[in-house]
Amino acid sequence: MSSPHPFADASHTGQPEVLLVDDDEVNLLLTALALRERGFTIIEAGSGERALELLRDWTPDIIVLDAMMPGLDGFETCRRLRRTPGFENVPVLMLTGLEDDASITRAYQVGATDFFVKATQWSLLSGRLHYLLRASRTRIELERNRAKLARAQDLARMGSFDWRRTEGGLLLLPEALRVLGFGPQERVTLRLLLRMVPRVDRAQLSRKLHDAIRQASVLAEDVRIVLFDGRQRIIHIEAEPEFNEHGHGIGYTGIVQDVTERRQAEDQIKELANFDSLTGLPNRRQLIARAERALEYARRGNHQCAVLLIDLDRFKIINDTLGHSAGDELLMQVGRRLRACVRHSEEIADGQLELVGSRSHRSLEAVGRLGGDEFVALLPEVADDADAERVAQRILESLREVMFVAGQECFVTASVGVAIFPRDGTTVVDLLRNSDVAMYSVKDQGKNASAIYSPQLAGLGREKLELETALHRAIERDELVLHYQPKVDVRAAGIVGVEALMRWQRGSKLVPPGEFIPLAEETGLIVPLSEWALRQAAWQARTWRDKFGFDQSIAVNLPSRLFERSDLVEHIHQCVTAANMPHRAVMLEITENSLMADLQGVKPTLHRLNEIGVEISIDDFGTGYSSLAYLTALPISELKIDRSFTRELGISPQSSAVVTAIIALARSLSLRVVAEGVETLRHKDVLYRLGCAVMQGFLFSKPVAAADLEVWLTDLQSPRRAVWMDPPLEGHGEEAARTGIARRLR
Repeated sequence: MSSPHPFADASHTGQPEVLLVDDDEVNLLLTALALRERGFTIIEAGSGERALELLRDWTPDIIVLDAMMPGLDGFETCRRLRRTPGFENVPVLMLTGLEDDASITRAYQVGATDFFVKATQWSLLSGRLHYLLRASRTRIELERNRAKLARAQDLARMGSFDWRRTEGGLLLLPEALRVLGFGPQERVTLRLLLRMVPRVDRAQLSRKLHDAIRQASVLAEDVRIVLFDGRQRIIHIEAEPEFNEHGHGIGYTGIVQDVTERRQAEDQIKELANFDSLTGLPNRRQLIARAERALEYARRGNHQCAVLLIDLDRFKIINDTLGHSAGDELLMQVGRRLRACVRHSEEIADGQLELVGSRSHRSLEAVGRLGGDEFVALLPEVADDADAERVAQRILESLREVMFVAGQECFVTASVGVAIFPRDGTTVVDLLRNSDVAMYSVKDQGKNASAIYSPQLAGLGREKLELETALHRAIERDELVLHYQPKVDVRAAGIVGVEALMRWQRGSKLVPPGEFIPLAEETGLIVPLSEWALRQAAWQARTWRDKFGFDQSIAVNLPSRLFERSDLVEHIHQCVTAANMPHRAVMLEITENSLMADLQGVKPTLHRLNEIGVEISIDDFGTGYSSLAYLTALPISELKIDRSFTRELGISPQSSAVVTAIIALARSLSLRVVAEGVETLRHKDVLYRLGCAVMQGFLFSKPVAAADLEVWLTDLQSPRRAVWMDPPLEGHGEEAARTGIARRLR
């Protein structure tokens, strides 16, 4: 049974009902399973049309929409939903793999409550859903209270009064006296009531009263008063003039009502809509509203304004090391420091533009939280680039000072990107995008600095830069996944190991390794990516061992650059011991070319790995410019026949000759041999006749997610035989069959 999420509303005891809409069946299944494990009741829909059909007779607590779907996509589904009576305020979380500002802005325009970048961060997704549910219930409760107060105004009117120019003056009925804090028999004058109004508001209220009396107009005003017991209240006054038979005004008749709770509810709703709940800074919605007004002022006043995008460096390390509560504390401290770096205004930007020429646009200057560890500073008027640069430097200096988080000292830096209106963009979206480009250029140059956007940053290398910067954050955002391809012993019809292959789940797109591994090798990111793969493989081996007794090894491709680490052996040792697994749970695959590039440098490390029980496999064997002498000098356990030879088996005699030679060489050196790229029954039969029984390729299974491989293993145990298992292999008898079943069960 899962424990309650910290964001969950304790007053809501039932399981929240969630409508999950995604056209990708795998994503739909995985997301549904993850959310059910975290206490949600999930109803699934595979399209926008199906979702709208389900909602005709049912209203969920929250709707999770995939943005990109064939037919009716998430944006149009959300738009139609908001037009449907009863669904105007149902929370809608848009799942999107599109991180550009235009898609995010579009999601808000069609009525989405919030958005979430698609990934496997199920706990973060669960937390976001709980937060939206809590905010939704708060809003519903506030609106319910507001409706009750409105009904009370219509029905009870709370308290009446009469005021006459001459006779009697002010007459308050008992209900009105109670609202104002007086006893039923007390005598109250207009002068006494004015004394209850705070001094700063008194003169303005007096002018409004005199103007209304002089013009004989209707009076409707909310007035702050301080009762004689010290309580502060907000009183709504509504009065209409009365006339004598000659049409002369003789006084007013009206009501007073205590609307303090209603105004507090309105303020709280406004606060939720415009300010970040953690830092108290303006949120994305409020920032965009301020920026749009600032741009309009700049157009009319013919001056420049600036947008500064501030991204904290290494925030995830602090968050993961000290915990999420410490991360939240750090964000609050950063927010306070950033607020002090600008002429921050808490005023909510709404309403119409004021007269051009006034300096009121200065009140738009503020710093806000865009999301996560990203902040934005809005400068509504700058004389030149130097003005914006001075603010950026002030921000960097303020953040360099030590912070105390979770009882210990902590240092945090930031990267700041600056975009200037109108030179770097004429819309808020343009300015945010270009300041983001400038900020990432700082990240590439070593962080802890600022940069002003220039067109050169968005030149021919834009696509590569975007891919590289996204790859930098792939590990932080948990976008990397491992897919697994089994190594199959066709004699026993069971697996003898698994190869882990890295994939990049960039939003809704699964990026193949050919598109990002070369870039990772070029930039050096291949080292942290490979280290991540080692950790994940070790934990996956542990998971499978606990589930169904898996005791084979998971092979991980090791790049040559990783051997530059002097502590490589210790790192691999830590990876497997952290998962409480033996060293043989992980096998290292090294390509022949990588091995030969620095044979003498690699050799000591391979021997140390062999000493602790980590096996080494030579990948793509036969394709390099190798000297076979290294096979006897290195502690190698396995050779993998390259797929280029397997592809031509049964067609090219040369390929059969090469494969035969490799198999014979492996046998003479007591090495296992595995054939890669086995895609057809012809490949399998030829390899088996040549003496290679362990194979890997699409004939058996393509690389799949861990959960899908478990399904594959389950199917392998079923009575229904796969095509590659037939016809039965000859010469191995019942003993081999029993051995194969046992190995499959493991």
